[in-house]
Amino acid sequence: MEQKRKGARSLKDLSPEILDLLNKGKIESANLTEWLAVNQTVLLENLLRKNNRLHYLEPILAEIGKLKKQTTNTFNETIGIGLLDVCLRNKDNQFLHDISSHTSDSIRCWMTYTIGRNPQLSLSQKLEKIQPFAADTHFGVREISWMTVRPSIIENLEESLRILSEWTLSENENIRRFASEATRPRGVWCEHIEALKTNPELALPILEPLKTDSSKYVCDSVGNWLNDASKSQPQFVIDLCSKWEKESSSKATSYIVKKALRTLNK
Repeated sequence: MEQKRKGARSLKDLSPEILDLLNKGKIESANLTEWLAVNQTVLLENLLRKNNRLHYLEPILAEIGKLKKQTTNTFNETIGIGLLDVCLRNKDNQFLHDISSHTSDSIRCWMTYTIGRNPQLSLSQKLEKIQPFAADTHFGVREISWMTVRPSIIENLEESLRILSEWTLSENENIRRFASEATRPRGVWCEHIEALKTNPELALPILEPLKTDSSKYVCDSVGNWLNDASKSQPQFVIDLCSKWEKESSSKATSYIVKKALRTLNK
């Protein structure tokens, strides 16, 4: 079994050879430092040149040039939506299909936007197509995947909660975690879900199945979900945590409850 690369601790520790491989899409980033170090415009040009689609580059670069704030996330979004636009205009779904499982995690991040922001897809289609990215082995792809579909989740909350409640039964912890993380009332770097800030009980079909989850990754998300809710509906969170503690003596439940009540207990 191949040993996983640890990655550079800081930019000054990142070798030119590794950076070149990242920018050519030949390896995926090993940690956040490398993820942030990727030159996405260079990677995009290399990708398009290799796939004989260099004519797609200019319109995407034009959109990047309009960005007021240039960050890894804004580049991800702009390139992803740019690829979606040029492929829709050119009826080039084959290209998107061909690169959807690319070695580069940055390219897979772009692909999540071609799903989450595709106006031709319904909510159920978006969630179905985003699930492999929600299950991705790379942390960056998993985070971007829920961010791209969150606007659609907010617009179609009832249907989203119904579909995602089924995801809580998945054997894959990343998919279970997605169901919780994508519906957090406040979330991180994203629009709040006002309906869940006001009525967090709407999400009980997602929260209840996860209260004894075996994965710390999932428990962290559930605890954070409830901590979000505690800032607008504290009594709901207090009552739910009390109920869960009576129903379950598992370490997972105790861990979630402690995380959920951390703001209220300050």
